[in-house]
Amino acid sequence: MFKSLRYDVKSIMERDPAAKSPLTVFFLYSGLHAVHFHRFSHWLYKHKRFFLARFISQFARLVTGIEIHPGATIGRGLLIDHGSGVVIGETAIIGDNCTIYQGVTLGGTGKETGKRHPTIGNNVLIGAGAKVLGSFKVGDNSVIAANSVVLHEVPENCTCVGAPARVKKINGQRVGDIDWASTPDLIGQEFSRLQAEIEQLRAEMEDLQGMRR
Repeated sequence: MFKSLRYDVKSIMERDPAAKSPLTVFFLYSGLHAVHFHRFSHWLYKHKRFFLARFISQFARLVTGIEIHPGATIGRGLLIDHGSGVVIGETAIIGDNCTIYQGVTLGGTGKETGKRHPTIGNNVLIGAGAKVLGSFKVGDNSVIAANSVVLHEVPENCTCVGAPARVKKINGQRVGDIDWASTPDLIGQEFSRLQAEIEQLRAEMEDLQGMRR
């Protein structure tokens, strides 16, 4: 436990320029507190002390604003930066030296059983507000941009952007740009459909009024 704590503090010091000292990290970083509450609750969960494990995870959520299900598996050196609103599901797996920003969800789609949550590789960065939903893998050294919605597997060394997310870079090289001219305007299509329905309803109402006269 103490060896893991030392590693986590050192990892945060190396990756967060705002970390001024190990004492600052140890006493004031809610992400570190959430992870180590989780390590205890996960141990209880593995030993089938489910109620106590969940109680501790909910207490940690109340204190830190970060919700990690005790069943989730978390590697060494996880940096949850700022952290408020982070949610990590029961069957999620997170590798070593990952970085997660505020508002991130590692969740399920609601249509799966068993392994429902994503597996995050080593050295992955997930930007603020991103949602990674489903039982697939995000490969090592990949980056998920802020507010992206990832619904499919991500290869190693990739950068994903958008909702739904698309791979924009592989090994630092840009993938072909999106052809916006040929991309369907889903919102515009929905407005057109609603407008057609309104016109149809208006015509039907006029017909009914005419029959009453």
